[in-house]
Amino acid sequence: MSETNNKDLSGKVALITGAARNMGRAFAVALASRGASIVVHYHSDASVTDAEETARLVKDAGGQTLLVQGDLAVPANAESIFANAKSAFGRIDIVINNAGLVIKKPIMECSEEDFDRSFGINAKAAFFVMQQAARCIEDGGRVISMGTSLLGAFTPMYGVYAGSKAPLEDFSRALAKEIGGRGVTVNTVAPGPIDTPFFHGEENEQSVAYLKAASVTGRLGEIEDIVPTINFLTAAESQWITGQTIFVNGGFVTR
Repeated sequence: MSETNNKDLSGKVALITGAARNMGRAFAVALASRGASIVVHYHSDASVTDAEETARLVKDAGGQTLLVQGDLAVPANAESIFANAKSAFGRIDIVINNAGLVIKKPIMECSEEDFDRSFGINAKAAFFVMQQAARCIEDGGRVISMGTSLLGAFTPMYGVYAGSKAPLEDFSRALAKEIGGRGVTVNTVAPGPIDTPFFHGEENEQSVAYLKAASVTGRLGEIEDIVPTINFLTAAESQWITGQTIFVNGGFVTR
């Protein structure tokens, strides 16, 4: 993957869902450092302080920013967020579908509420964000959805999580065909286990040790391991890559 130009995204606008912390925050800062203005989405009042910190870091990186809040499992909220972004900046060039929820339970123990929450944010919300992206994004834009390397794994306990992330691949492939004629690329990035609070909230010492051992270097991934793929997919040089699922996991799984 080639180096991106220092300010190759000047004049561009990126909307990132779930950008209050973890990978979403890192993506926001990375794109801001390349000149993009950033729309920072966060889910609820519980994450407003973190979202404000992301906005501060974006400004420190040289980018303009807009904070938007909403439960994306409600399609009207996705529509409103995109409308606010267009009103503030006049355009949207990059959409990173990053908001997500992880539930780790045996299928026998998953409740209807677990199922609805997981599919609500990981599948339904992602679908309607992609729908709004298709309607609003500029020609030559980029749509990236964050999946999971569990799509290539044969493992218990993650059925409702991996199952609710699986549709992203088909959404991306279909949308890539539907709007590709406008020069818009649509891809899914599938990280492996990443050393963040999002990951550790569902794991224990034994499972972390197992997942570390599954990589070729015996460690968990870091957010910094994922950022270069996002940088590449949002660069002009990635134009010929669309409709793909890109696994970024240190050899955790292949497919």
